[in-house]
Amino acid sequence: MMILGVDTGGTFTDFVLLAENRLTIHKVLSTPAAPEEAILQGIADLKLESAIQNNSVRIIHGSTVATNAALENKGVSTAFVTNDGFKDLLSIGRQTRSELYNLAPPAKQIPVPSHLCFETGGRLDAQGNTLTPLTDEKLQALQEQVKQSGVKSVAINLLFSFLNSEAEERIEKALSEHCFVSRSSSVLPVAGEYERGIATWLNASLGPLVHDYLKRLQQGVVPCHVAVMQSTGGTIAAEQAGSAAVRLLLSGPAGGLAGAAFMGSLQQDHPKLLTFDMGGTSTDVALIDEQVQLTDEGTIGPWPVAVPQVDMNTIGAGGGSIAFQDPGGLLQVGPESAGAAPGPACYGQGGVRPTVTDANALLGKLHPDYFLGGAMPLDAEAANKAVTALGKKLGLLPEETAQGIIDIANEHMARALRVISIQRGHSLEDFQLCCFGGAGGLHVCDLADALGMKKAIVPIHGGVLSAFGMLAAIKARQLTHALIKPLESLNTATIEESIQQLSEEGTKELLQEGVQPEQIQYTASLQLRYLGQSYYLDVPWQGSISQATKDFHKRHEARFGHDLDSSVELVNVSVSLQARQDELELPSLDNTSACSAKARTRIYLQGRWQECDLFERELLAADQAIEGPALIVEKVSTTLVTPQWCAKVDSWGNLLLQKKDAAD
Repeated sequence: MMILGVDTGGTFTDFVLLAENRLTIHKVLSTPAAPEEAILQGIADLKLESAIQNNSVRIIHGSTVATNAALENKGVSTAFVTNDGFKDLLSIGRQTRSELYNLAPPAKQIPVPSHLCFETGGRLDAQGNTLTPLTDEKLQALQEQVKQSGVKSVAINLLFSFLNSEAEERIEKALSEHCFVSRSSSVLPVAGEYERGIATWLNASLGPLVHDYLKRLQQGVVPCHVAVMQSTGGTIAAEQAGSAAVRLLLSGPAGGLAGAAFMGSLQQDHPKLLTFDMGGTSTDVALIDEQVQLTDEGTIGPWPVAVPQVDMNTIGAGGGSIAFQDPGGLLQVGPESAGAAPGPACYGQGGVRPTVTDANALLGKLHPDYFLGGAMPLDAEAANKAVTALGKKLGLLPEETAQGIIDIANEHMARALRVISIQRGHSLEDFQLCCFGGAGGLHVCDLADALGMKKAIVPIHGGVLSAFGMLAAIKARQLTHALIKPLESLNTATIEESIQQLSEEGTKELLQEGVQPEQIQYTASLQLRYLGQSYYLDVPWQGSISQATKDFHKRHEARFGHDLDSSVELVNVSVSLQARQDELELPSLDNTSACSAKARTRIYLQGRWQECDLFERELLAADQAIEGPALIVEKVSTTLVTPQWCAKVDSWGNLLLQKKDAAD
């Protein structure tokens, strides 16, 4: 059985094919209007049509359809149904200010216009008891209102429905004949009516788009099975993904983290990883501590996304980030990007403003003969012109300006990496830095130095690691149930019963995908807080309430620097289910003898121009060692090994970087 990982991005659709113990990499231009067309084109380019017809290809897909539609507010027309008196719930939100001292902030975007917000009965109190019944007359009137509105989708969000879903289920049954329906008691059955409502609205507005797109894709690859990457790093069958669109918002980035986690697992010491994915517009940073970390406090554009997803921070620092002089005369970089059009000046497409990529090109870190494997010309003169013009304003030489641009971009990324690690109580001595994305390899040594880290990993095929991560992903579910009570008032049996219910629900879904019962493993956790707090921490459940309490105090102190002598409250019970599968085997390198440098090149490092070796990564052999300074070029990225670092190639082609004083 061949495995095809597909990552659909805004510009390119990446393919990684594992067949007969060999990896094949391919890229095609994306087709945003109909993303499946690019995928089918890539399948044709890889000559997989006959294998598709023979059902000998398993396809795992990371999609940006939901992400882009949410960011661009291009979901289908959606109605919002809630209890009487609460139609403005989504518009009011939490009344928090993004700019604390701005007394005249711009008006916030309204998710659902007022004329598409409908009220009805079925209101519950905080214990799940009925306050206002949902009568047949109310239900019939609501049905007529929704029908007259002409919407394609409906989001149902009644107060405290996570305690009793009966009224929402009645509404769903009444409306599902006419449109796509999402109910909050299914999408996100936890406390927090605003966050639950936004998640349900996103799921409703994006669901038809995802469903129709995946249906077209499935029809194009019949009879092969298609799985879709979720925001948690686990996959879900394409047939089920349409009803869970809100869980696909970080589909692509989750693939990258799954790939990074797999590469880390190949190392003998199984290191903890601090990752950064540096692309053209932005950089995503995350932390892998034995496994990919999850959060339910993510965002997409202005909206909170309270469903579980990979814990990742994104900043506006990428290869295309534009450098400029601010009103105070200082050099600044980003977050504005040159984008794909016109792009950095060195792309030769009309860009005139200097970017991080232009700075790297001017300093010799991007070699014109090897950029994108030589397929794309690099206009070094245009880069020089753009950076020099900015340098004249600043009173700096071109090399000083370019180095300043890179230093500032590096500091932006280092700050983001500190936020997700040091500020959360982690010691970087326990971690290795892992970079991927097209621009990551040029900055990995500098960032490791800035963070005081001694080791780093540049994965094989790091430029398409998100697509590779699809191969390493497993079928999984993440389910949560609200149980808001003081922890000391509960007994173990009550918690175990809730865990059992969630496990049975997740197991049922996995069995529908063909998973065997003996393959399923689950872990449970409790989301706890001090009584009176509004935020909570996730604590693994080990079968003991007293142990959970101790673990919570310990985690609170590690995260916030203190613990309290206060009662602990349970908020939610969470269960993660994973289906074991055959272990993915990454092909070993064929090369057995070390290759020599392909060329010598000039590069600006440590304030001066100096000669360094240039290697082609595809020709490197297992166990080959490379002393910095050196450039290692490949089709989709370049790695810079600075003078204080050395690189060693492992059996699979990953570059293992180590600080020379640490190696000694």
